[in-house]
Amino acid sequence: MKTFCGRANPTTGAMEWLEEDENYDYHQEIARSRYADMLHDKDRNEKYYQGIRAAVNRVKERGEKAIVLDIGTGTGLLSMMAASAGADFCYAVEVFKPMANAAVKIVEKNGFRDKIKVINKHSTEVTVGPDGDMQCRANILVTELFDTELIGEGALPTYEHAHKYLVQEGCEAVPHRATVYVQLVESKRMWAWNKLFPVHVEAEDGEKIIVSPSEMENCPGVPSVCDIQLNQMPSNDFTVLSDVLTMFSVDFSKPVRSASTYYRVQLEPVKSGKAQIVLSWWDIDMDPSGMINCTMAPYWVKPTSTFQWRDHWMQCVYFLPNEEPVLQGEKLYLIASRDEYSLWYKLQKDRGEEKNKAEVLVESPVCRCQAHLLWNRPRFGQLNDKNRTLQYIKSLMKVLKTDSVCLCISDGSLLPVLAHYLGAKQFFKANHLDDKIKIIEARPELLTSSNLENKKVSVLVGEPFFTTSLLPWHNLYFWYARTAVTGHLTSDVTILPQSASLHMMIVEFQDLWRIRSPCGTCEGFDVQTMDDMINNSLNFRESKEAEPHPLWEYPCKSLSDPQEVLTFDFRKTVPQHCLRTKGSVNLLRKGKSHGAVLWMEYYLAADISVSTGLVQISNEKGNCEWNPHCKQAVYFFSSVIESETLSDLPSAVTYAINFDTKTGEIAMDFKLS
Repeated sequence: MKTFCGRANPTTGAMEWLEEDENYDYHQEIARSRYADMLHDKDRNEKYYQGIRAAVNRVKERGEKAIVLDIGTGTGLLSMMAASAGADFCYAVEVFKPMANAAVKIVEKNGFRDKIKVINKHSTEVTVGPDGDMQCRANILVTELFDTELIGEGALPTYEHAHKYLVQEGCEAVPHRATVYVQLVESKRMWAWNKLFPVHVEAEDGEKIIVSPSEMENCPGVPSVCDIQLNQMPSNDFTVLSDVLTMFSVDFSKPVRSASTYYRVQLEPVKSGKAQIVLSWWDIDMDPSGMINCTMAPYWVKPTSTFQWRDHWMQCVYFLPNEEPVLQGEKLYLIASRDEYSLWYKLQKDRGEEKNKAEVLVESPVCRCQAHLLWNRPRFGQLNDKNRTLQYIKSLMKVLKTDSVCLCISDGSLLPVLAHYLGAKQFFKANHLDDKIKIIEARPELLTSSNLENKKVSVLVGEPFFTTSLLPWHNLYFWYARTAVTGHLTSDVTILPQSASLHMMIVEFQDLWRIRSPCGTCEGFDVQTMDDMINNSLNFRESKEAEPHPLWEYPCKSLSDPQEVLTFDFRKTVPQHCLRTKGSVNLLRKGKSHGAVLWMEYYLAADISVSTGLVQISNEKGNCEWNPHCKQAVYFFSSVIESETLSDLPSAVTYAINFDTKTGEIAMDFKLS
């Protein structure tokens, strides 16, 4: 049996369906899972263990047997906690078959085979009764069904069903409750992820301003949450406009309703400003008294609490439908609407109780301008980056002439408008200002002379940016497109960017290493089986591939200088042969070599370049600042070398990098020497 998987093809810029081994999906799921991250989350694990012990004790004190239902058991960790805390029996439900099989092995290895039954089903298919999956209803409900938004993984319908069919009335629940908190802020940086700002262009005939059309300006966007590591957002990048407010709570020990609804809280701004963003996070109380609390609160809310890094639960950024000016002390209402899986927010001025209630709309926002469907949040940020835009303007000014005929190959790019304002005679955009810009709805390889009105292209431009690109080098599709349109170019054509290079640096991560690090034991339980399972799946393919991460969210320090390892000359067509390089990079600082970071740099014109990766190494310790609008490629080393002193340092990391021009993919191998 084969399975078909969607993959971006860097040579065509398109998503293609590839036939893969039947185990491919399973290995992808395991290799890219956050199981390791959760097992390394000591705060989460300790709090769950404390809550489970307390719940088992409360049931025992009532003279009852403690029967536990653990939904989404994963490794079986929470069930083993319950069994070791004295639970009489545990039903551990896991829908993902490979994970359920692993849980069976882990449970047996830890000696709980007689106390824990692993059920490989979705919880809504579990049956109760003498011939059922469960002999009787449980009186303790234990789950970990939460994502950054709390409800995005279907926690509400799962709880709703469990209370109706699987647990006793008045059961204990761990966690006992969840509470969602919100804070209203103004932030030009975050708002730039949602709206297109005006672009100022200094042309020979004066300043021109590119503004977004009104349907884009007034578009409410999409309801999908923007989940980020808010603890990496500097305090000077946002202005707090309200106190932290409790938006709503869910008591998991009582019946839960998943039907769409809304919550409304009153707020008075603590400062006047532009209300743009709702920041949100949640905490969970593991016990009814709230003494055992696990919080996702960011650094400025609980500055004294011990900070626990985690990547499986972060914080939420929600964009209000429109920017609204607010005054300090005025009476406002914040409305959170939700369906089963998502939340969205709206600010309401006080117009009297009846009018306020009449204005509440629970419908999810729908993007009307298409931009929010075409561009993701980092892309909005990239287009709003003034410094980046300036580099393109300066480059275009160097290469454009009054009779230039330009062709742009990039997705959703502003380059055609910039070029028009800077004086290009005619502009063709592959893939409505006025008759100066023509949009050609054809793939580069299918371009005809009639598409170009029988003109030859004298300037070929691209950022390059393509929506299908996942890894930094996938935007090399521009090179393939440039090769495809060679016959339509003048003999002295100018290509912008003229070339690109792949750069690399060895780093030590502050925390990101945890997502790939074996756990061994967790709260005293042997989970080596899970480590082996992840490792096997990584070895299936993933360990030989880099993976994309937005490194502005994941601090690291450089252990080597950045190094250019491959170059790509866009002035020439893509060669038939592969591009290979071998070499070594010297380690300059002590630390743990967790992996290599790779990124692209594009050389637009003489002395003008843009980087998708390293902005700077900011101090002697090697702390790195990264381009916040791009994901960088991270290649995790299979073994970590720790060097405490410079004399311990492996002298270098050797590398072999191969760019396959037939597939557009890069294979790499590293060795610590």
